[in-house]
Amino acid sequence: MPVFVGFLRSKVVSPYPGRANRRWVSVRSLLAVFWLVLLLGTQAWAAKPVKPPAGALEPVIAGEFALQGGQLDEAARWYLEAARVSGDTGLAERATRIALLANDDARAAEALDLWRRQSPNSLATRTAEATLSLRRGDARAARRQLEALLRDPDKSAWAHAFVALGSGAKDPKLAARLLGEMIDDNAIPNQLQAWLAFGGLAQRLDEQALAERIVGEVVQRFPGEPRVALLRASQLREAGKTAEAREALARLMPKAERDPDIRRAMAAEYDQLGDPVAAAGVLSQGPQDDRSYGMRASLLAKSEDNAALTALYDELRKQGTQPNPSRRLLLGQIAEFLERYDEALEWYRGVPGGQERWEARLRTVNVLHKLERRDEAYAEVRKLQSDASADEEVRRNAYLLEAELRTEDKDDAGELDVYARGLAAYPDDGALLYSRALAWERRDRIDRAEADLRKLLVADPENVAALNALGYTLADRTTRYAEAMELIDRARAAEPGNAAIIDSHGWVLYRLGRNEEALVQLRRAFTLQKDPEIAAHIGEVLWMTGRKEEARRYFDEARKLDPENRSLKRALSKTGA
Repeated sequence: MPVFVGFLRSKVVSPYPGRANRRWVSVRSLLAVFWLVLLLGTQAWAAKPVKPPAGALEPVIAGEFALQGGQLDEAARWYLEAARVSGDTGLAERATRIALLANDDARAAEALDLWRRQSPNSLATRTAEATLSLRRGDARAARRQLEALLRDPDKSAWAHAFVALGSGAKDPKLAARLLGEMIDDNAIPNQLQAWLAFGGLAQRLDEQALAERIVGEVVQRFPGEPRVALLRASQLREAGKTAEAREALARLMPKAERDPDIRRAMAAEYDQLGDPVAAAGVLSQGPQDDRSYGMRASLLAKSEDNAALTALYDELRKQGTQPNPSRRLLLGQIAEFLERYDEALEWYRGVPGGQERWEARLRTVNVLHKLERRDEAYAEVRKLQSDASADEEVRRNAYLLEAELRTEDKDDAGELDVYARGLAAYPDDGALLYSRALAWERRDRIDRAEADLRKLLVADPENVAALNALGYTLADRTTRYAEAMELIDRARAAEPGNAAIIDSHGWVLYRLGRNEEALVQLRRAFTLQKDPEIAAHIGEVLWMTGRKEEARRYFDEARKLDPENRSLKRALSKTGA
């Protein structure tokens, strides 16, 4: 699908929308994207099944059953037993990782000792060792282990130290202190990616003085490197020095004119500064293609700069005489945003073929609905649902689209009827079940929402989005906290670096009254992703523990990100902040 599809008010629903499938990386700085991808790419914490050796079959089966039930402490116990009786490296590794997720430091240490006997010098073993030291708050051991990784001749070893430091410490202040000490010791290798990553970590730990120090080091070590200038601009922006951030970006423009990657990164920074028009202006430099045109259109639509978007539309329209599906789809989208609905219909209906044709047909339904030609819209979407030449995803999306339109029309019965028809055509379809569960949740029918999510999990027991959604819903809307924790722990075992899941874990800990533990997890989630819901959760926990001034800062941060966020509104109503 073209990169620009869905840049405006898209009605095509993603397969798993809502809090369990947040788009954590939208338009974001090059640095932030780099460090998050690096973290997820190198942090192989998700427990992967292993073939049990002789003698370990029974405890492995028991461990798997416990893991599938969300009982991480039991899973750690059984896998540790399997590792003891077998001496198998893979089982010892799995036991270590599960024990760390279960916050069972004693079993993690024993499993790590078994793992280390079989693989004493591997980077993975040493990363787990540093992580455990950080978890225990043993700063001296952690520093020694992290510096050993940083000084390892393997040029990728620094990334393992980065992962441990970024995710292991319960106290962000400890991570920041150790990072500063490692810079003092000149332990960070002279690799640009390493310095950029640790600079990003300092920013996410909200340690501006440390971030500035790292930038100073990077400027000296890598003079003239544009990514360093981007890091500096990002740092200034997060410190609230927007004028200086703009100056830093402006100085980069000569290099950006020759490098499309730098242009895109600069555009992301301008967008983070709240200036999508400037971002679009950067992207207008140099050769243009459908990708750059689509990104420009997206930014101008976001800024609601109709004059500039109209100028872009007129420019593209002159080139739209040829049957280029992507270009015609983009022109339709721009016309739709400009409320030139008749022109949008003409462009959509003129898309000649390919995947773009199906997207154009879905958007045609949307435009007809906006024109209040509802009977035509619903007739068109019904045609798509029964079109045997369309692939299943398109037909499924046609049901999701109709359900959304019925919701807009406040046709509750019609919306539920759409889901019934869709599930009759595609029994147990995950996207339809998930969306209907959200519909039930909006109606405060938690029993029905739970039933759909559990049905989804019967068909797909490893569906992380559904595990997290159901666990969070039970924690947030019921008092069934033990069940909620088991579901969220299953999701954590699959995707331990997912900020939405970490947030859910923190929230159920709060609901259990374990406020300090909750804050550790919620702060960690916010370090990974600046999200209004997570900020609201932190604010509520701080408020309820008497730290009202700090709570207000998080509520203010949530307002800046999204003043209409449901969790924020509920937290403000509950606390009276």
